[in-house]
Amino acid sequence: MTQKAQIGVTGLAVMGRNLARNFARHGHTVAVHNRSYSRTKELVEEFGHEGTFLPAESAEDFVASLERPRRVVIMVKAGAPTDAVIDEFAPLLEEGDMLIDAGNAHYADTRRREAALRERGLHFVGTGVSGGEEGALHGPSIMPGGSKESYEALGPLLEDISAKVDGVPCCVHVGPDGAGHFVKMVHNGIEYADMQLIAEAYDLLRRAGGHEPAEIAEIFRGWNEGRLGSYLIEITAEVLSHVDAATGKPFVDVVVDAAEQKGTGRWTVQSALDLGVPVSGIAEAVFARALSGGTDVRKAAVEAGLPGPSPTGGEADLKDAVEQALFASKIVAYAQGFQQIQAASAEYGWDIDPGATARIWRAGCIIRAKFLNHITEAYQRNPQLPTLLVDDYFLAAVSGAQDAWRRVVALAATQGIPAPGFSSALAYYDGLRAERLPAALVQGQRDFFGAHTYERVDRDGKFHTLWAAEGRAEVAS
Repeated sequence: MTQKAQIGVTGLAVMGRNLARNFARHGHTVAVHNRSYSRTKELVEEFGHEGTFLPAESAEDFVASLERPRRVVIMVKAGAPTDAVIDEFAPLLEEGDMLIDAGNAHYADTRRREAALRERGLHFVGTGVSGGEEGALHGPSIMPGGSKESYEALGPLLEDISAKVDGVPCCVHVGPDGAGHFVKMVHNGIEYADMQLIAEAYDLLRRAGGHEPAEIAEIFRGWNEGRLGSYLIEITAEVLSHVDAATGKPFVDVVVDAAEQKGTGRWTVQSALDLGVPVSGIAEAVFARALSGGTDVRKAAVEAGLPGPSPTGGEADLKDAVEQALFASKIVAYAQGFQQIQAASAEYGWDIDPGATARIWRAGCIIRAKFLNHITEAYQRNPQLPTLLVDDYFLAAVSGAQDAWRRVVALAATQGIPAPGFSSALAYYDGLRAERLPAALVQGQRDFFGAHTYERVDRDGKFHTLWAAEGRAEVAS
């Protein structure tokens, strides 16, 4: 009897190759396929000892080597290349088979593909995978969408290869159609915010605190032992302690200060605008990267001599205040991201469990951090939590940090050090806690120039003031 594979991977660049190896290392027979067969052969020759691989040269042979229901993991670039692979493989599959897109696809594309393939009796499973190439090999955080039926057949394999925390897999069925890719998108948006906040902390410690990169690395190592413990804090310490071999300078000083981006942060902000959710921390992180990349504009500003404040020297004991500001701002970024997930869940009928989402981010993914345990617990206490900031743990944390947080934001402003992440997080926090916002005036302005109407605090209904008429009478709309 011809041997059959439990799962197949097509697209054997680094991520696809490592996922295939991960499946094989866990005892699953894996069919492997690539547009260029030489890459398939290389995988088997180099890593065949890790498990059982069934190499296939053609799409037909690849599909034929899979047991039913067939599980085909697609690991190619998002967009047109993914559609091309779907067009190639879908005609070869039978009812009940599944195509699993484990790339960084836009959730709207996933919804479109899922609906089209569902009409053909096929399951399309948009799956977020976080952890980079090392995570793909050793255990990523996995966020599958698609139907519940597909997860019954696919879920055990994904849970098997995922990262674990106390034996609990960092994998859960997120929700139908595009839910998995949406949650992965927001994960990446939070990642943008987290990285920006860490970068601002470094900048403040260096420019206002007078610390050198190696000293700041030690500060970050200390923070990693406490409540800020996370993968990003850990690697930040490594980057800051690294010395460039060619020049003997701190590595961070020889790197061009223009950060690139692949688009998932922008997608997060664009989606938030459509949903009407204020993810200001993520947006500021995206804009900060865009500003850093505008080198010609920055050069022109420097050459023009845009004035700033006079330097006042280093600040004593700044590191504790920056730690407080970083933790509070990080809470805001996560609160905004989870609010966006909840809004999308309601908009698209996904029924996403935010506590389960936090649980699968505790290991394997880029934003894995100690305090995700507290987020999981917060949603276990109240699954309908309107914002993390009103949970007892986070309320106490932010309350305890706010004085230092304000000092740091004020210091950044007075010293001319850009801190858009810290500043926007604090503004969002103050906006939430305000009993009255100046939006009342904005509504009055809108009604004046466009008759857009307004609501009153003392009675129901919509109203319009006849601004051009004598006496400016109010009429119900």
